[in-house]
Amino acid sequence: MKTFLRFSIVCLVIVTTVFTLSACRKTPVKEKTFVELNGKLHVKGTQLINEHGDVVVLRGVSLGLHNFYPRLYNDSCVKWLAQDWKCSVVRAAMAVDEEQTYKPGMKFSRSGTEGLDPEYPYIPNPGYAIWNITKVADAAIRYGVYVIIDFHCNKIHLEDAKMFFTEIATKYKGIPNVMYEIINEPDETYTWPEVKAYSEEVIRAIHSIDPEKVILVGSSHLDQDLQAVADNPIGDQSNILYTMHFKAGFPKKDLRDRVASAMAKGLPVFVSECGGTDVTGSAPVDKAEWSAYLNWMEDRKISWVAWSLSDNDDNCSMLKPEASLNVLWPDSLIREWGKICKTAIKTKNMETLKHAAENQTK
Repeated sequence: MKTFLRFSIVCLVIVTTVFTLSACRKTPVKEKTFVELNGKLHVKGTQLINEHGDVVVLRGVSLGLHNFYPRLYNDSCVKWLAQDWKCSVVRAAMAVDEEQTYKPGMKFSRSGTEGLDPEYPYIPNPGYAIWNITKVADAAIRYGVYVIIDFHCNKIHLEDAKMFFTEIATKYKGIPNVMYEIINEPDETYTWPEVKAYSEEVIRAIHSIDPEKVILVGSSHLDQDLQAVADNPIGDQSNILYTMHFKAGFPKKDLRDRVASAMAKGLPVFVSECGGTDVTGSAPVDKAEWSAYLNWMEDRKISWVAWSLSDNDDNCSMLKPEASLNVLWPDSLIREWGKICKTAIKTKNMETLKHAAENQTK
């Protein structure tokens, strides 16, 4: 009897110890995504703000044009950028018009396009364009990052833009991940009043469906004439950011000073496309000027997206031409510009994730 009692006591002690250790062991906490931490974004003053009232700086990558690099427009690529590079935003650049039609002899990868007819842009192939863009947007939603759906053209196509954004805004109504860029780089043939008139109509079309959606608006002279915008901004719509585009090699400090002057007048700015080379993309990466631009954006809490995830021979391309369909690319297949961008994006966004998580646990 005594032996049985001692045995029972020993068993009870063992079971109690096991349960106590299990209770003390912390359950691993799943890291929150950027969208889980920040939720719906809006614009206040010159800044992008999250749903908690904190300033948000998004950093990420723009894919190359959908009809040049269709194999990158997929779930795996977005997952790789979100989880390996720690991008908080990706940009889906939808080619729009005949200026962006693929032509034989162009040095772009065509692998993965068998049986498709991808060379044509949105005009005249809207179904293929939307199919690619929505794959990226849906993946961004799945992996908890923000996505810019970019109507990527330098010419004004008002009716096509209204038709496209009416369809897309209806599909993604109320989803916090999605933002819209309604024109890429209006060229030198357009004045700001012309771009403004176009933008007002497209914004009204989107906001009639999704009134609080964040919208990125281009400016004349390839998104660099922001002083004219600051003197005559769109006045009857909220949640608007004006895009600035640059290549680090040119222009340099002059552009930074002009944009800083526009921001001092209250203009909210988003760098939706930037590169480290000159405007041709063929020059070496200007590391000193890129560092100056990066510090300038970070100091002013300006969100930025680097151009571009593509695999052509230009130095502004992030992948080497021999990169395969496998999107888990090792550093050996990433060009210098891609490595520079990955380091900046990952370092800054990891700091942002940590800071946001700490704030929300206080």
